[in-house]
Amino acid sequence: MGAVIECKDVTYSYPLAKEPAIKNLSLKIERGRFYGVVGENGSGKTTFCALLRGFAPSFYKGELKGEVLVEGKKTTEYGGELSAKIGYVFQNPFTQISGVKDTVFEEVAYGLENFGIPAEEIERRVVEVMKMTDIEALAMKSPFDLSGGQMQRVALASVIVLEPDILIIDEPTSQLDPEGTESVFAIIKTLKEKQKTIILVEHKIDLIAEYADEVLVFKEGQVIAAGDKRKILSDMSLLGKGASLPQVAILGSMLKERGLPLSEIPVTEKQAIEVIAKALEERKKQ
Repeated sequence: MGAVIECKDVTYSYPLAKEPAIKNLSLKIERGRFYGVVGENGSGKTTFCALLRGFAPSFYKGELKGEVLVEGKKTTEYGGELSAKIGYVFQNPFTQISGVKDTVFEEVAYGLENFGIPAEEIERRVVEVMKMTDIEALAMKSPFDLSGGQMQRVALASVIVLEPDILIIDEPTSQLDPEGTESVFAIIKTLKEKQKTIILVEHKIDLIAEYADEVLVFKEGQVIAAGDKRKILSDMSLLGKGASLPQVAILGSMLKERGLPLSEIPVTEKQAIEVIAKALEERKKQ
């Protein structure tokens, strides 16, 4: 589908930092693909997202070497119009809430107002997105009277309503319980079905295995592995480099070492059931 974002030999350092947060990064993000970004805390994942969105160096300052291109244009040359192309959902939903609107409906509409969208169009889009994110019942509530899961859905809605082609989502479930996590990923699944380009930072590796197309593994500011999720999330060598892998992949690897003829190492529960069942059938025939 072609690259929508490209990093060319990017090195970035925060102000006063002794070491770069991102080092010699070169990669392409293809349009319509879902990228899971994983790695240890402090490995550079959030900085990577900030670079793609243009927050670094424009907001965070610091020193940028190399180029970050969005649709062939440097992020440093965009200015405010980059927000129309890339939606950014912060890890903490409190960061996303404007604090100047009294109701959830007004909060979701706020970005559209800033872009000068006609009132009729704003109402249509806000209602549509509130249905999609299951927050219709919250429309007249204060954004600050919500649970963490509800607030995260409002934060997602406020970005989705702008209809960006690219979404960068930084650990949206880090503060959520299983029910809240499930509700947020239901929204992300819908966005994937709409062929949005998604870059998702997430520690819950089983969710990455379930939804992502590609995986980027960060360590100490560098991408140490990148590619198709089945290839990356079944690579047991990454465990020794601080990366997490799905439990079913670890189980599959152990079973294969013990002689079960698995055709491949599974990375999702559904795949594990299929692969192990097939291997057991093959063993019975022997």
